[in-house]
Formats: sequence, structure tokens, C-alpha cells
Amino acid sequence: MRILMVGAALVMMTSAAMISSAVVSSAMADDDDAKGAQKLAMQGRDDYWHCLAREYSRDSNQGMTEQDFGRSVAGACPSERQYYRVALLDYLTTQYPTIEGGAHLATANRAVEAAQKDIVTAFVKHRPPAK
Repeated sequence: MRILMVGAALVMMTSAAMISSAVVSSAMADDDDAKGAQKLAMQGRDDYWHCLAREYSRDSNQGMTEQDFGRSVAGACPSERQYYRVALLDYLTTQYPTIEGGAHLATANRAVEAAQKDIVTAFVKHRPPAK
């Protein structure tokens, strides 16, 4: 009987150690997922900004009004814009899984809009004065 009790205690301790190890491994995997998602979101942001910078520096923009340039930027870089939006959405979902997905999408859309607004603001501030 005593051997049986020692055996049961040993099994319970081994099970607890295995569960603890699984929890730690899961937390590390979640951390790796979050870091990977963050890296992809930052890469998407950088790619989108570089594309917008190329649009900003085109010679054909010289005579554009702020509104025309804004429309041009809004339609520019569609694949980079979508990649940024999706990567940011994935990152936000990984970081904040309890928040409703629509809120994450709204945040990602605001980030894209902010990038467009910033490039239009730079265009307006740095264009040559009207003659």
C-alpha cells in the first residue's frame, strides 16, 4: 500500500511538472508569435512608407493641388497598403485577443489613413510657392 501511495505521488508530481513545462512552452510560443507579428507589421509599415515616399517624389506631382495629390496617394501602393493593414491587424489580434476584431480593423485603417495624411502634409509644406 505504501508503495502504491509513493507511486501515485510520483505520478502526480511528474504530471504537474509536465503541465508546467507545457504552459511555459505555450507562453514562449505565444511570445514568439507576437514578436513575429510585430516584425511583420513593422515591415509592412516600412514598405508602405517607402512606396508613399516614391509617390511623393514623382516629378509629375509638381503642379498638383493638395486635393489632387491626396486622391493620388489614396489610390497609390495598393498591395503595400493592404499588406500593412493585414499585418497590423494580425499583430493587434495577437497582442489583444480579447478585443473585438472590428476594433482592430478600425485601428489598422486609421494607421493607413494617418500615413496618407502625413505624406500629403509633407507635400503641402514642401511644395514650391505659387507664382
